[in-house]
Amino acid sequence: MVGVVMSVADKIAAELDALHADETSPGMAAVALDLANAIDSTNVPGAKAQAAHQLRAIIADLRRLAPVEAKGDAVDDIAEQRAKRRAAAREQAGG
Repeated sequence: MVGVVMSVADKIAAELDALHADETSPGMAAVALDLANAIDSTNVPGAKAQAAHQLRAIIADLRRLAPVEAKGDAVDDIAEQRAKRRAAAREQAGG
């Protein structure tokens, strides 16, 4: 089976969706997509490199601006476990 080759623009569009970039920074998201399309449409190595450099910077900014997922992470898990231990300790001390 032959793998599907996605364009840079397709990959960036998927990442922008995952980052909710249209909600947090629609202008930066549009520029990122334009840069990705420019990379896909040129065969000039210097132009690709310059567009990729700018795209990397914009995506890095968008990642920092992305909303934090509500599903939690390791820090949230640790905080939850700590709260449970403290509640259990208070219950033991009080009763």
